Amino acid sequence: KDEAEKELRERRAEIQKLEERIIKREEAIDQKLQLIEEKQEALNQKEKEIDELRKNIDSLLSQQMRELERITEMSKEEAKELLLKKVREEAKLEVARIIRQEEENAQREAEKRAREIISTAIQRCATDHAAETTVSVVPLPTDDIKGRIIGREGRNIRTFENLTGINLIIDDTPEAVVLSSFDPIRREIARRTLEKLIADGRIHPARIEEIYEKVKDEIEDEFTEVGEEAIFETGITGVHPDLVKTLGKLKFRTSYGQNVLRHSLEVAHLAGLMAAELGLDVKVAKRAGLLHDIGKALGHEVEGPHAQIGADLARRYKELDEVVSAIESHHGETRFESIYGILIQTADAISASRPGARQETLESYVKRLEKLEEIAQSFTGVEKCYAMQAGRELRIIVKPSDISDEEADLLAHDIARRIEEELQYPGQIKVTVIREHRAVEYAK
Repeated sequence: KDEAEKELRERRAEIQKLEERIIKREEAIDQKLQLIEEKQEALNQKEKEIDELRKNIDSLLSQQMRELERITEMSKEEAKELLLKKVREEAKLEVARIIRQEEENAQREAEKRAREIISTAIQRCATDHAAETTVSVVPLPTDDIKGRIIGREGRNIRTFENLTGINLIIDDTPEAVVLSSFDPIRREIARRTLEKLIADGRIHPARIEEIYEKVKDEIEDEFTEVGEEAIFETGITGVHPDLVKTLGKLKFRTSYGQNVLRHSLEVAHLAGLMAAELGLDVKVAKRAGLLHDIGKALGHEVEGPHAQIGADLARRYKELDEVVSAIESHHGETRFESIYGILIQTADAISASRPGARQETLESYVKRLEKLEEIAQSFTGVEKCYAMQAGRELRIIVKPSDISDEEADLLAHDIARRIEEELQYPGQIKVTVIREHRAVEYAK
């Protein structure tokens, strides 16, 4: 019993201690709750103060906005639009300055090297140029031959024109007849046929057909020979025989006054020289340059741009991917897949822009110059403009009161981009913007 009572007393003592600890914790919790309530009340009070301040600020802002609108006599939207316009103008000028700086930096690094490469290639590659024509003149030993060419009731000339597909013009020109056709291959076949008939002396429908078939076969063989000569001259190998034959057809075609085969050879040599300077594969560059205009050989047979026709033809005969992409992109109709496309486009432009390389009619030439001046006049602030150096330079004089120095840089850039978008031209056009302010006073 004593032990049980003793244990009970100990238990009661422990319970009492626990109760005391619990009471203390409850007191501490009550104190914390009281502090939290006090802080909550302080926060609520501050929220009320903040709301009042916000209301006061909104009221002040509204008063200030009304006062600003009253002073400036502008609405909020009008002021915002004015500010945005000012920011846009400043940003535009800043962009112009950045563009000018970046272009100057890039040009300083690139112009010298590019000029050296291109000038070296031009100096090392010299070719002749042919004039584009749609007629061929065949000399006659005597005027008596004209009657024999015409034949009884015109049967000989009718047979000749039906076979060859060209117009045979016999007029009062002494000892000469004229062959007219847009297709140079047909015209060449007709010229050789007529020369052989005149030399043979026997001119009648059956003989005309016989000579025509022989000349046609000779021309077909000549296509292959000419193509092989071009391949040999450029030093490339492994070209498909059908491509070689198609390449030979370019000898009888002209474009803007240039013989297309000579132009292709020149582009091949120029591209090879520039590729050597840049450390690229010279053979690939020459191959792409030689074949870049091969689509023109099929221009009358297949519809579409010659660059796409040539690329499809080269792809069909398993040419290199770099060659195909260079042919396809050399007029900018598709994006460049490799640097060889840029090389071919550059070499093509160099060949086309040589003095005397290409001819254009006076009408199209004058129209291009008028369009240049028209584009420049369409920009605000332009006072005068002149197309100079046969359209190679556009000189623009602006009003100094309307255009600043930074805006003049931006104007030159915008006009150049507009010319690139709207005009087709060989080489490049220099755009010069001149801003000059003169103050004049007279001493009396």
